Amino acid sequence: MDILLLMFSYTFMQRALLAGVLVSLCAALLGVSLVLKRYSMIGDGLGHVSFGALAIAVALGFTPLYFSIPVVIIAAFALLRLANHPRWNSDAAIAVVSASSLAIGIMVISLSQGMTTDIDTYMYGSVLAMTNQDVILCVAVSLVVLVLFILYYHRLFAVTFDERFAKATGLKVERYNSLLSILTALTIVLGLRMMGALLISSLVIFPALTAMQLFKSFRGVVMSSAATSVVCFCAGLICSFLYNTPVGASVVMVNLGMFMLFSVVRMVLKR
Repeated sequence: MDILLLMFSYTFMQRALLAGVLVSLCAALLGVSLVLKRYSMIGDGLGHVSFGALAIAVALGFTPLYFSIPVVIIAAFALLRLANHPRWNSDAAIAVVSASSLAIGIMVISLSQGMTTDIDTYMYGSVLAMTNQDVILCVAVSLVVLVLFILYYHRLFAVTFDERFAKATGLKVERYNSLLSILTALTIVLGLRMMGALLISSLVIFPALTAMQLFKSFRGVVMSSAATSVVCFCAGLICSFLYNTPVGASVVMVNLGMFMLFSVVRMVLKR
């Protein structure tokens, strides 16, 4: 208890906890639909797009987050279009955009000033990099994502499970697919500062897969995924502080452990 009190006496840890919990919650809620629609790697693709945009922003002297948000939203729309194109599939579209964006970011870095501390934090993540302005932006955008997800929960549910049936009932499927893409893009950009471009997709994938080990209903998976994501982030943050390890890697390892635990419990229950 004394260690926890000491840990959260630091302002940067308070900022990390607030921002991290909100981003983890948003990523987990959206991740269920993305995994079920087989768009689970879109987080990885958008993370690389965001890194490329951030590299360009730093090279041009722009504010990284404000520059990257519209770029990543446009990329999310492009990925959605490519994934629905008859000559492409979702995996191929994400792989092309992901590799191209990462290459652009690396080229921009090499042609400008090289890998600076600011770029390095976006690549690997750092709690020390979170500023008050970042937290305010994170809280505001996360609340918007959560409110929109709750308001359109039933429509997103319909689009996730059966797009043809949803379209037959008069639901504007493309509109809600676009909404899902925008919310995912915003969440990825917000989490990049802390988790890094290389690990941000874990916040989207792991909680949903973990929840699916024990729960079958959409609502059960969503609730379990949200709770698992928040618990894993808090545990990863504490481990990072205690053992002086990177936050992103610590959170991923805790998520991996939780996934293995749920898998074992599922096998035991089956027997």
